[in-house]
Amino acid sequence: MANTAYDQFKEHEGKRYTGMKIGRGHKWKYDAGDWTEKKVTPDKWEFQYSVVKRRKGRAPEGSGAPVGTAYSWYILAHQIVTKLDANSYTTEMAGLKYKVAHKRADKTTWSASERAQRKRLVQILRQTIAEIEKQGAEPAPAAQPAVASEASPTAAGRRRAPQKRVRVAHRRRPDAKPVRRRSSRG
Repeated sequence: MANTAYDQFKEHEGKRYTGMKIGRGHKWKYDAGDWTEKKVTPDKWEFQYSVVKRRKGRAPEGSGAPVGTAYSWYILAHQIVTKLDANSYTTEMAGLKYKVAHKRADKTTWSASERAQRKRLVQILRQTIAEIEKQGAEPAPAAQPAVASEASPTAAGRRRAPQKRVRVAHRRRPDAKPVRRRSSRG
C-alpha cells in the first residue's frame, strides 16, 4: 500500500494515476544554465538546455517522489525573445509539458518502452494539432488566443510569463478590395 499521499492512487477523467494531485503546482528556481542551439534550416533550430532546478521553499517532510526518481517530459512551448543590445536578449517561454515516462528510484527501467514513449508522443502531437486547428476554426478574438501556460524559469522573479500564443493565419474578407503593393524597382 502507498505510504505517502504522493504514491496513493488518484483518478482523473476515468484514469488512475499517482503523483501530485491535479490542480497543485510548484515554483522552481533555475540556476545559471547552458542553452546551446544550432540552426538547421531557415526556420528550425536544435537546442539543448541543461541546468539544476531547485524548489522555491521546502518540500513538506515525506512528500514527493523519492530521491533518484527520473522523468521523461515532452515540452511544447512558445518562446518570445527580444534583443536588448548586441549581446543580450530577454527570453520568456510559456507552454505545456507532458509526462511521457518515469523511472522509479528503486528500478532500472522506465515505465514505458521506447516504442510506447514514441506512441505517446505521437498521441500528444496529434491532440495538440487538433486543438490548434479547432482554435483556428473559431472566430479569432481581438487579442491572440491564450492556452494554458506555466511560468518560464527566466521570467521567474521578474513578472508573470505571457500566455502561450497560437498564430492563426489571417484571412482576407471576400468583399475586401485587393491590396496593391508598390514595386521596389525604379
